[in-house]
Amino acid sequence: MSTITKIETFIGGRLCVVRVTTDDGLVGYGQTAPSEPEITEQVLHRLVARHFLGRDPWELAALVDETMRAEYKYLGGFLFRAISGIDTAIWDLQGRATGQPVYKLLGGAVQDRVPVYASSMSRELPVDEEVSRIAEAVEKYGLRCAKVKVGIRNGRDAELWEGRTAALVPAMRKRFGADFWLSADANGAYSPGGAVQVGRKLEEYGVFHLEEPNPCWELDNMKYVADHLDLPIGAGEQEWSLEIIRRMIAERLVDVIQPDVCYVGGMTRARQVAQLADLNGIPCTPHSSGHSLIKIFTAHLVMASPACTQFQEWSVESSGASEVYSPIPPVKDGYITLDDTPGWGVEILPSFLERATRQVTGLE
Repeated sequence: MSTITKIETFIGGRLCVVRVTTDDGLVGYGQTAPSEPEITEQVLHRLVARHFLGRDPWELAALVDETMRAEYKYLGGFLFRAISGIDTAIWDLQGRATGQPVYKLLGGAVQDRVPVYASSMSRELPVDEEVSRIAEAVEKYGLRCAKVKVGIRNGRDAELWEGRTAALVPAMRKRFGADFWLSADANGAYSPGGAVQVGRKLEEYGVFHLEEPNPCWELDNMKYVADHLDLPIGAGEQEWSLEIIRRMIAERLVDVIQPDVCYVGGMTRARQVAQLADLNGIPCTPHSSGHSLIKIFTAHLVMASPACTQFQEWSVESSGASEVYSPIPPVKDGYITLDDTPGWGVEILPSFLERATRQVTGLE
């Protein structure tokens, strides 16, 4: 039986990479959620690592659940961000030990490739510049779908400048044509009434999905918006509570559930969300902004999950992923493809580990 003997973190920039090692030499790499990595790192070493050290990595689901229950006084985003780092490292470890890619450990591929969309993170660019840079990505990668930002993040119905959304969405439709799939992300920008008003305008231009129309914690308002629009409403990226996610799905507060592997607590818990979506007959479209290892985790989840039927997020912003891991799956004809390389199918670059700040918790 393998025993986990060492858990290491490596912080470089906004990323915290995690390495798990066992007494018989098994190794796996994972990652916590990007942003504020120093806080997550401290939570990982002070609260989370102790529940995994000296334990069998093949009992992963039990260990994740045990950790949550033991640290119930500290339930919240940073706890589950920390759990995600160890969880994803152990999935990689299991894959390397068995010679299998993670998507096969999850049950096997239900599709042979993953369709992706051009995801913009910008609200600041003039409309013509925003449309042009999305067009560059669409042409370069053969994409058939794009998502733009509308409103101001948790902005109480505000716009960065008057008429931005009213100009951007028609400009996107005009540039890409009627057959192009178009989505919008409000990041909690609207009140219930404001979201319905904007949503009806989006419906006129054939937008197929509106993400987080109101602040993510306003569950009743979420349902109000979903009930008043034909436009499918998605949310869930910020959520770490599986109970709230269960409510969002079971009570039809949303039409699309969007967990983030590294926010919800790792692949073990993200897989539960995808399975719950499948059982309830709604799409699961994970949140996956940026180009860190979250891209890889999400691709494996999507490959193995019947509920993940829609286009998946692929950021058009500048990528620093080439400085962290290799290889980066290429986008071709609007799809990414995973091979059968064990674990996540990538290697953390030695150059990243060498320049990163390292912290370790291990058995004496």
